Amino acid sequence: MALTGRRRPSSGVVIYYHAVPTKHRSRFARQMDLVLRCGKPVSAARTEPRRRGERYVAITFDDGLESVLKNALPELERRKIPATIFVVVQSLGQSPIWMASDPQATDPEKVISLEQLRNLDSDLVTIGSHSLTHPRLTELHESEARREIFESRTQLRNILHREITLFSFPYGAFADALVQHCREAGYDRVFTTLPHSAFSKPEQFVSGRIAVEPTDWPLEFHLKILGAYRWLPVAFALKRWLKFGLRPVQRSPRHGADRSSCAARQQ
Repeated sequence: MALTGRRRPSSGVVIYYHAVPTKHRSRFARQMDLVLRCGKPVSAARTEPRRRGERYVAITFDDGLESVLKNALPELERRKIPATIFVVVQSLGQSPIWMASDPQATDPEKVISLEQLRNLDSDLVTIGSHSLTHPRLTELHESEARREIFESRTQLRNILHREITLFSFPYGAFADALVQHCREAGYDRVFTTLPHSAFSKPEQFVSGRIAVEPTDWPLEFHLKILGAYRWLPVAFALKRWLKFGLRPVQRSPRHGADRSSCAARQQ
């Protein structure tokens, strides 16, 4: 509550992970504890109007890797935190097909199998599409991009026997025409990787997200779920300096974060 007696406005952020390795499971668990202390976890499919004073946080995972099933979901279930997993349909149960030509991907972890996907708690975990093959859609011919968007939803709906209403753009690559294809395909909401606030309107179709890692510093993760995006370049520069000896840029941020009370001002 502010000194004026007025409640702060509501805010919303969607964060996204890829993998949650076993060695970082405890870090991920602490991040989820911070989400519970500093916000209200909600589904990425949320459509209800925002309530003044609430800070909403939606947890999402791109690619549907097995480490999410093994390490992230048990921690989320323990805390009753909803999550959304965006899967690549033609990689289910196998190594990611989009990494096949990557010389640095020496031993990529597998994608969740169809059977594992079917056994997920549908009350807690929402399944969304991340395309058929994980291409950069903006580089495809329009007809092929449209097929990736339409067919991935159709195939997931048929094999899971549940509605697929959410879509995440691979690599965050999107354009107005692709967004329109998603509307025509029947999705209710699509997600980019642009660090924008979320849930501003119940009918919001395009939602931004911010990337997180289990290895994020506590303050860095805190700033992300607060939506304090103007602070993040400072944190990133400091991390580079500590890791590589690169001198961070000297700035004077206008807003800060209280790590203990979650009373940071929204950006």
